[in-house]
Amino acid sequence: MKNRLTAPFKRFARNDDGAVIVEFGLVMPFMLLLFAATVEAAHLMWSYQSVIAGVRDANRYLSRVTPLDICTSGGSVAGLATTLKDIVEDDKDASILFPASITVNSVTPSLSCVSGAYRVNPAPVGTVSANITVQFPLGSILSLFGDGLSSVTTDVSDTSRIFGQ
Repeated sequence: MKNRLTAPFKRFARNDDGAVIVEFGLVMPFMLLLFAATVEAAHLMWSYQSVIAGVRDANRYLSRVTPLDICTSGGSVAGLATTLKDIVEDDKDASILFPASITVNSVTPSLSCVSGAYRVNPAPVGTVSANITVQFPLGSILSLFGDGLSSVTTDVSDTSRIFGQ
């Protein structure tokens, strides 16, 4: 009689039909975290490289349109901020380069005059700095595993010598 009562339990203990779904349920959160972290890292890298290229192009423009004698004659590059912001954000056809998750908060040009044994002394050096915010589309998934990161704000800058018009 004892054998008849324990037989279904022994059969149940040997049956492993549902083991796969249980293992999947245990592993799924970690797979989701790894997927979200990989997508966000790739998105951040692509966004940052796009902004670097835009700031570099804006600095090339600044180095070409600023007069070579700006350090001796006086002047400012602050008036070029709007044009430089357009260069950072748009391509040559005025198409937006960045996805909607990237916001260019500000673009600031600056000028410094460096003394030394240069052809033009003091030599003008221009810097373009952009403040950007990158929103993470999968940040809400990362918040399931702790403090989520919904956005990051950073500065990107590029410096080059001014060659003049």
